[in-house]
Amino acid sequence: MPEPDFSRISCVRGDLTHEVSDAIVNAADERLRGGHGVDGAIHRVAGPGLLAELVERYPDGCPTGQARLSGGHALPARYVVHTVGPVWRGGGLGEPDLLAACHGEALGVAARAGCRSVSFPAISCGVYGYPPELAAGVAVEALAGALADRPTIERVRLVLFSEDLRRVFQSALERRAQ
Repeated sequence: MPEPDFSRISCVRGDLTHEVSDAIVNAADERLRGGHGVDGAIHRVAGPGLLAELVERYPDGCPTGQARLSGGHALPARYVVHTVGPVWRGGGLGEPDLLAACHGEALGVAARAGCRSVSFPAISCGVYGYPPELAAGVAVEALAGALADRPTIERVRLVLFSEDLRRVFQSALERRAQ
């Protein structure tokens, strides 16, 4: 198994809906019908075509830990990769494995679509209640491991909506990249 690759991961503070990447990752719910937080913001900016595409292509939604691809519609990104993170219930119900799967599956979907750059939010850290200090380590490890097997993806950005959240993810990245 190849060594994890942390060199292509960066953390920035910003608005994911403004990202100029081949793909942005949506922290979606299982229905893939838009919601709150990142999911709601992506649907608002992308426009009604996104929902129409998701309803048509994925009538059964997407299970937790998996990912689905759609067009970017009115977003600057060409694609949106929708992944469903786990709801935090204390960590003993497989939440870390499901969160890691979200990141790996999303990168796999993006790579198969020919993406070279992918931007992620802090999956499950909003209304799903995953503690950012724990989620950051899982996310960074999962992304680095998945990148080791996907040399065509040149850049992964963790785009975080607050400076505090960016610092948490940056710290996790720095600790693991040493």
